[in-house]
Amino acid sequence: MSFSVGQVAGFAGVTVRTLHHYDEIGLLSPSARSHAGHRRYDEGDLDRLQQVLFYRELGFPLDQVAVLLDDPEADPQEHLRRQHELLSARIAELKKMAEAVEHAMEAKKMGINLTPEERFEVFGDKDPEQYAEEAEARWGGTDAYAESQRRTARYTKADWKRMQDEAADWGSRYDALMGEGEPSDGERAMDMAEEHRLHIDAWFYECGFQMHTCLGDMYVGDERFKAFYDSMRPGLAEHLRDAIHANARRHGYTPEDVG
Repeated sequence: MSFSVGQVAGFAGVTVRTLHHYDEIGLLSPSARSHAGHRRYDEGDLDRLQQVLFYRELGFPLDQVAVLLDDPEADPQEHLRRQHELLSARIAELKKMAEAVEHAMEAKKMGINLTPEERFEVFGDKDPEQYAEEAEARWGGTDAYAESQRRTARYTKADWKRMQDEAADWGSRYDALMGEGEPSDGERAMDMAEEHRLHIDAWFYECGFQMHTCLGDMYVGDERFKAFYDSMRPGLAEHLRDAIHANARRHGYTPEDVG
């Protein structure tokens, strides 16, 4: 059985002009011609075309493809072995590329969907990505970090403004609570700590009592978090930490449970 140049072009997904060019340079010459002089390709020609297209897909120039296919030392098994090696290398390369893309997707930071103008409107001169690299280094492998990235990547300017308004309202009320002398293990302080936990749970990731107490400790142990909370009111970081621990105990979590 033989096939016309048009049929072969359709089989292989190439143009007739490409097949003419391959014939002209001696890379793939049809095994026969019709009585009218038209090219006719047999099964062996199709096998060679498949080899040509394989090496072309891997980026080999045509002259090198010709050398590979016409190598007298190479038998069909050798071609298969070489192709397997090349494909394995290509797969490894594509996997690395895919991992890089996935990493970039997962590394979308807060406010990434905002325009520069919207980012400034929402965050002012505070860069939401200032500690993004460190955060990824510390928590990048956790489910909480992944969930936070998934959620925040979808937030609009309105979402960020609403979240910030809620946080600001909470901060002003906690400031007032401390001004009234509420102890950290008082009912209102624990209620405010619970509200703080639920705010994280709603906006970023599931925040159980154990996670919340770890965060409370960090608010005091990390000078940057401490400065943030103490900017609302001096001593607020320690007060909130103690309220978080008291709230966890109120819900049945012992010191051993919460670390």
